[in-house]
Amino acid sequence: MRLSDIFEEAYHALSANKARSGLTMLGIVIGIASVIALIAVGQGSQQSITNSIESIGANLLTVRPGFQRNAGPVSGGRGSATTLMLEDAQAIAELGEVAAIAPELDGRYQVVTSAGNTNTQVIATSAPYAEIHKIEIAEGEFLSDAHVSNASRVAVLGSATAADIFGDPADGGEDPIGKTVRIKGVNFTVIGVTTSKGGTGFNNPDDAIYVPLTTGQKLLAGQSTYVSTVGVEATTQKAMTQLETDITNLLLERHGISDPTSADFSVVNQSDIVETASATTRTLTLLLAAVAGISLVVGGIGIMNMMLTSVTERTREIGLRKALGATKRDISLQFLVEAVVLTLISGVVGIILGWLVSVGLTKFAGLVSQITLLSVVLAFGVSAVIGIVFGYYPARRASGLHPIEALRYE
Repeated sequence: MRLSDIFEEAYHALSANKARSGLTMLGIVIGIASVIALIAVGQGSQQSITNSIESIGANLLTVRPGFQRNAGPVSGGRGSATTLMLEDAQAIAELGEVAAIAPELDGRYQVVTSAGNTNTQVIATSAPYAEIHKIEIAEGEFLSDAHVSNASRVAVLGSATAADIFGDPADGGEDPIGKTVRIKGVNFTVIGVTTSKGGTGFNNPDDAIYVPLTTGQKLLAGQSTYVSTVGVEATTQKAMTQLETDITNLLLERHGISDPTSADFSVVNQSDIVETASATTRTLTLLLAAVAGISLVVGGIGIMNMMLTSVTERTREIGLRKALGATKRDISLQFLVEAVVLTLISGVVGIILGWLVSVGLTKFAGLVSQITLLSVVLAFGVSAVIGIVFGYYPARRASGLHPIEALRYE
C-alpha cells in the first residue's frame, strides 16, 4: 500500500466526523499552547532579569561592610557597620585584574529645589562609577576626577529624580542643567542627568543623585574614613573568581581576621547573582511547563479513546481490507498515521495559539515573552510522540483483528 494512499485514507477517515476529530484535537491544542506560552514567558522573564542585573554593571564585584565586631551585644546587621574604609578601596585598586574601582558613600536625604522636593538616595562616588555601573548620560556630564579632587558642589540627577523634581521637559518641565538642588542644607549645581535604566526598588539607579565622594564625605556624612560600598570591575569575566579571592584575602589581612567566617565584609560576585537568578527562573519555567504538559497526557488519552472508537466502528472495513489482501502492517500503519496526523495538526494550531497568547500577555499584561526555535521544535516533537504512543495500541488492535470475525461484526 502506497504512503500517499495511506494519507488519503487518513484524511477521509478524520474528515468523516469533523466534530469528534475537532474535540479530540482540542486537548492537544490547549496543551501545546500552554507549554509554548509558559516557556515563552519563562524564558522572557529569565532574559529580562538577566539584563536588569547585568545592566548594573558587567564583570562587577561589590564589596560591602559586614557585621561590626566588638560592638556590644547587639549587632547592627550585615551592611550596616562602618568596617569598610577608603584605604581598603585604595588597596584593592592595586590588585591585578582590576579594570576600575569606585568607592561609594550612600545615604537618603531630603532634596529641596525651587521646583519641588523629594526624598531620594544620594550616592557620593568617583568618576569610574559611571563606567563600572554602565551609567549613561542623557544630558550634561557625569562626575569627573577634578570634581572629586576639588570637592566640588555638583550633582548628577537620575532620570526619575529629575522628573520628580523638575518635571519632564517634554511635558513642559524645567531643564535641570544649571539648576540648584539643596541637600542637607548644602547647595549643589546640577551638571547632568542620566539615561533611564528602568530599575525599581531602593537601589534604583534612576531614583538617585550622584555627588563627588569628597563632597559627600565632608558636607553630608561628616567623615572621610568609611565608605558604604566599593564597586570593582574585573578586566575579564574569567578573572572575576580569582579577583574575588584576592580581595577577600587582602581585606582579611588588612582587618586582622584569621577566620574567614568572621569576616566583617562581604564580596558579591555579579555573575553569581546572574547565574542564581537564571537557575531559579529555569526551574520555575520547567515546573510550569511540566504542569501544562499534564494536559498533553489528557489529550493523548483522548486521542487513544477516539482511535479505539474508530477501530470499533470500522471493524467490517478492516475485515474487508484484510480479505482483499491488506497486511497487518498496512492496517497498523493506516491507524497510526491517522493518530500522528491528528496530533501534528493539533501541534501546529497549538503553536499558533501559544504564540498569540504570549504576544497578548506581553501587550496587555506587561509580561516579557520570548518564543525560541527550541520550544517550537519541542512542540512538534511532543505532538509526534503523542501520536505514536497513544496511537500504537489502537493500531495494533486493528491489525490484530481476524478478517472473518471482522466481516461478521455487527
